[in-house]
Amino acid sequence: MSDCIIELGTEELPPKALLKLSQAFSDGVINGLSEVGLQAQTVESFATPRRLAILLRDIPEQQPDQHIEKRGPALQAAFDDTGCATKAALGFAKSCGVDISQLAQKETDKGSWLYFQRHEPGKTLAELLPDIVATALAKLPIPKRMRWGDRNDEFVRPVKWLMMMIDGKGVEAKILGTEAGVKTYGHRFHAPDALTFATAAEYESVLQQFGYVVPRFEQRRELIVGQLHELAQQLGGKVEIDQDLLDEVTALVEWPVAIAGRFDEEFLEVPVEALVTTMQDNQKYFAVFSEQGELLPHFITIANIDSKKPELVAGGNERVIRPRFADAKFFWEQDQKVTLSSRLQSLESVVFQQKLGSIADKVIRIRALAGFIADSLGADVAQAERAAELCKCDLMTDMVGEFPKLQGIMGHYYAKNDGEPDVVAQAIEQHYWPRYAGDKVPKQTIGQCVALADRIDTMLGIFAIGQKPTGVKDPFGLRRAALGIIRIIIENDLPLPVSAITRKAAEGLADKLDASACVDEVVEYIHDRLKAYYQDRDVRLDVVDAVLASQPARLTDVENRVVAVSEFLQQDAAQALAAANKRIGNILKKQKTAVAEKVDESLLVEQAEKDLYQKLKEVNSSALAHFDQANYLDGLNELAVLRLVVDQFFDDVMVMVEDEALQQNRLALLQTLAHSFLRVADFSRIQ
Repeated sequence: MSDCIIELGTEELPPKALLKLSQAFSDGVINGLSEVGLQAQTVESFATPRRLAILLRDIPEQQPDQHIEKRGPALQAAFDDTGCATKAALGFAKSCGVDISQLAQKETDKGSWLYFQRHEPGKTLAELLPDIVATALAKLPIPKRMRWGDRNDEFVRPVKWLMMMIDGKGVEAKILGTEAGVKTYGHRFHAPDALTFATAAEYESVLQQFGYVVPRFEQRRELIVGQLHELAQQLGGKVEIDQDLLDEVTALVEWPVAIAGRFDEEFLEVPVEALVTTMQDNQKYFAVFSEQGELLPHFITIANIDSKKPELVAGGNERVIRPRFADAKFFWEQDQKVTLSSRLQSLESVVFQQKLGSIADKVIRIRALAGFIADSLGADVAQAERAAELCKCDLMTDMVGEFPKLQGIMGHYYAKNDGEPDVVAQAIEQHYWPRYAGDKVPKQTIGQCVALADRIDTMLGIFAIGQKPTGVKDPFGLRRAALGIIRIIIENDLPLPVSAITRKAAEGLADKLDASACVDEVVEYIHDRLKAYYQDRDVRLDVVDAVLASQPARLTDVENRVVAVSEFLQQDAAQALAAANKRIGNILKKQKTAVAEKVDESLLVEQAEKDLYQKLKEVNSSALAHFDQANYLDGLNELAVLRLVVDQFFDDVMVMVEDEALQQNRLALLQTLAHSFLRVADFSRIQ
């Protein structure tokens, strides 16, 4: 057993892709080793801007001997009547890389067959590793590879060095045009010379102690978080860490050093979101807030160098941020000189989609649909229509033009500046929620109306022009829109039928195209996305499938049923009743003619069927009453008492008897039982 280190040194790797590249490289090497029968006791991955590395601890130095055995065609198909090999036999020999004469024959209980057998001594790890590493690198998820100099090798960035070592010995290999060695290189400025170490296990400690490199991504991230909190505390505040920014900064540095900077307090007049966006997106700075959540005139940056004069680094950062803040302040002041409503006309010049018209056309449709939804919810229709009318106007402001992420947020600020009601201003911002998976949903009713109207109009329009999502392609973000609709309705418990809103949306599109034919398709697409929504909540997919099979009209009803069925399945009786429903479903599916709607009590002969009928009559009325009130769990609990009589029925009663009248009556009894459960879900789909 040995330790093995593999490291690829490059020019600076794309920071947003670093973690993905590291994981893919590690997985590729592990899978490659597994295919040849080798497995390390532990695997450690390392990733910095200039390196991808993997340390394999306690891995066998040689793979097990390989005994290869393949069965070919049957002898009667392998040779013709004259004893000559057929194409099947020749093809099998060729696939094994041998002559037909080198194949064996083997007798089995199923006949005689051609066989190929070979015993191969296991190869050493050093022999196998080059191909495994090369294959892993070739399969990395790199959208666009590059060549450098006069070389034909392609990678995401130019390769500078390659190190492959088993214990203290190098591995001979040439990958991506680079000869493997036993040296690594430290920090570009602090330790640019080559570094060596005695064994593979010393890789991390040598780099960190002598190379000014923290090679482990997770450790660098923890160091950065600690430095951020410590420095923010020294500044009299706290830092709110954006995880995406943290990962990006971690991928930009090998030796992280936090440095504080300051900006003029006059810029605090600008909305905090604009300043924070500038710091995070443009400069990769972390904003500092007071304990009360107010932005302080400080920022923290993570340098990739331990400077002897950190004040010079801080001064440089301050000089860079000032003109950006000055631009934001200028945009803020200029935008407020014009009202949001005065920008409505300019939306006519912005195309939403060629066949669906401009953004102005879309706003007209959203306005009508938001009013319809508000009326359905008993909300203020005029406020919903006003919020919808203004919801896209901030797209024409200088601030949003510079910082697109601020759309909606700036609309909120500008609407308040224009004297619009608070509820309208809030709705302008909230109609974009949720922006991404896990984001908050609008909690204010008017915002919910506009958010739903915007998404449903987009979905129906795009479906109507034939550009619905296919495979991984979803240029209009319809999957995200569908999940947004689901979350807004379910998490706010809105009693809204999606089909009715979608039909209303089709009326708004009538002057552009006939979208009515796509209404059912859009509703079905939204229902399909429910599976992804509940999967994220760790709800069993068979439960969701069973509920959707009962075709609830409202998403809130889907939610109530899913919760009830999930809880009901925790009971002992539930699994037995689910199995019974599956059995009933299979029986009813085989019937070529319609089953009678009612049970004829006079045709009940066996005691078990009489007991089932009587018990079903006793509990069905109270269960159905619960279902009518959407008290699904209470209703299912009523039906749970049927377990024993249902089991007894299937033990004692033959359903498919020769007597046609008895058979049909028993089928009607089973159908009545199944229909009771179908008021909640199709329990025959429960696994």
